[in-house]
Amino acid sequence: MRILILADIDELKWKHGSGEVDLILALGDLSDCLILEAVEAYGAPPVFAVKGNHDTATPFPEGITDLHLRTVEFGGLTFGGFNGSWKYKPRGHYLYEQHEATELLKGFPRVDVFVSHNSPRHIHDKEDETHYGFEALAAYVTKNRPRFFFHGHQHINQETIVGITRVIGVYGRGILEFSE
Repeated sequence: MRILILADIDELKWKHGSGEVDLILALGDLSDCLILEAVEAYGAPPVFAVKGNHDTATPFPEGITDLHLRTVEFGGLTFGGFNGSWKYKPRGHYLYEQHEATELLKGFPRVDVFVSHNSPRHIHDKEDETHYGFEALAAYVTKNRPRFFFHGHQHINQETIVGITRVIGVYGRGILEFSE
């Protein structure tokens, strides 16, 4: 499977080439029009997405599947996700206190691929009042052991192995290829 992964791109127009992929994952802080232009540039594969802390509260347009607290099957894998970041400012969309994230993720089923805007706490996060990861996501990885956990928000391209889980931080765009 070949996946195009997008996160935290400030541009409104797609300027990052084209190709062929089986799936696009959008990890938040992306304009809907940028995502849709990437879809066109890469042959209109399915798109699974979550919203970031800088995204609007409007629903995704048709053709983009919102993964927030949902699961979806594709290519023999189960995908699920979580929006936003921790509540580092008093107002905004998709901002959660640590206990709110814990409550929302309580009982969320195991998935093969978890898609999140924020990172798990102490994995790729920063101690800067804005980029704390979610403790609930770290607990989810430990308990449910997804095969992949993709996140944006931290503005890094980094991979860390936690047990059997590949936790992959994406900033901009990246392509991941793997065999079933």
